[in-house]
Amino acid sequence: MATTQPIKTRIKVLKEDYDRLRLGHASLLGMIDEAEVPESVYNSNAIENSTLTLKETEKILLEMEVSRDVSLREVFEAKNLARVIGYVREKSQQEEVAKENILLLHQMLIGNIKDGIAGRFRGEGEYVRVGSFIAPSPEHVERMLEDALLQYSSSHETYFTDNIARFHLEFETIHPFVDGNGRIGRVLVNYQLMRFGFPPVIIQDKEKKEYYRSFSEYRDDKNTKTMEHIITRALCESLHKRIAYLAGMRIVPLAEHAKTLGKPVPVILNAARRQTIQAFREKGVWKMGIG
Repeated sequence: MATTQPIKTRIKVLKEDYDRLRLGHASLLGMIDEAEVPESVYNSNAIENSTLTLKETEKILLEMEVSRDVSLREVFEAKNLARVIGYVREKSQQEEVAKENILLLHQMLIGNIKDGIAGRFRGEGEYVRVGSFIAPSPEHVERMLEDALLQYSSSHETYFTDNIARFHLEFETIHPFVDGNGRIGRVLVNYQLMRFGFPPVIIQDKEKKEYYRSFSEYRDDKNTKTMEHIITRALCESLHKRIAYLAGMRIVPLAEHAKTLGKPVPVILNAARRQTIQAFREKGVWKMGIG
């Protein structure tokens, strides 16, 4: 499958608006990126079944006390992932994704959690299972990842989000690490998007069922359609948010805007989820720029 021309056109128009508006607004974009870090950390860790709430994640990243006992592992998972996200934001402007920087990102993510496996691929006897899927044998991991990177870098005719979607599906199928594959894979999606001059995206925990289904579809039939939709919708949402702030719009909850329009809230929320309106989420609440 491939992203349709209407969606490509929509992304092209949004990117042109984003590029025009962001000139001279680096500080505002930096603020938006920084404000999103807790949400990005929370959602990515929640997909991996972390028990931390968004508020708890925010407090941990701000070095504030959390009201309940949380495991030291979950504290390190939040702090380490935030550090990786910040590092990628800077590094993505300097070099392409490569095996060496993937290993470095993994070292940063898993360090102080499982030092024995941090920064290295699965070795002899280290098999991993996701549900009923058993990842390839360790001896094939490095070669398969090198092949995936080569395919990604040489697919010049493929639309960029389709190429990113396929790489993400392949990376998670390879599952090159003992632990941390999902979080590293989602970080790499943003690394690749930022290489094209786009803002980072957040794959939401609330959409985990669809996200996991995309991997089954790829493993069973090499079907990439669902992941392509997930990434293009997330990208449109990220662009809508930044354009609203850069243009100085008034940011209002979407439910409030629906009442102003005299339309049922579920209808407007459904349009937001499909990204057929210029809506975006902040801390799980759908909003829109007006004005």
